[in-house]
Amino acid sequence: KYAENMYYFSELALTLNAPENGTAPTDSRRRPDQRLMEDGRWDEANAEKQRLEEKQRLSRKRREAEAARATEDGTPYDPYKPLWFERRKDPVTQELAHVYKGGYWESKEKQDWSLCPDIF
Repeated sequence: KYAENMYYFSELALTLNAPENGTAPTDSRRRPDQRLMEDGRWDEANAEKQRLEEKQRLSRKRREAEAARATEDGTPYDPYKPLWFERRKDPVTQELAHVYKGGYWESKEKQDWSLCPDIF
């Protein structure tokens, strides 16, 4: 019903980005630009997307500067690592893959997101 108003998406497709209570603050469903776009607030969504992209660029530049300083100083530098995944070589394909290492569901159960970075 009313499929023409929903771009002929299936019900599943329409609900994939639906907000869910209790998710990590880094969950992509919490992207403020996405929420604004879905509310039809296009100009605000575009401005927010620009803000988020600039924040990401600054974060990357900061990490690159830290890595360069560490190289110059000869000190160890621990690059960014995902919280709940680690890169491992697949034993069958020999390709690198991100494999879940645990912790997300425990954090969700406790609602302890203190390890999550501020990405939005």
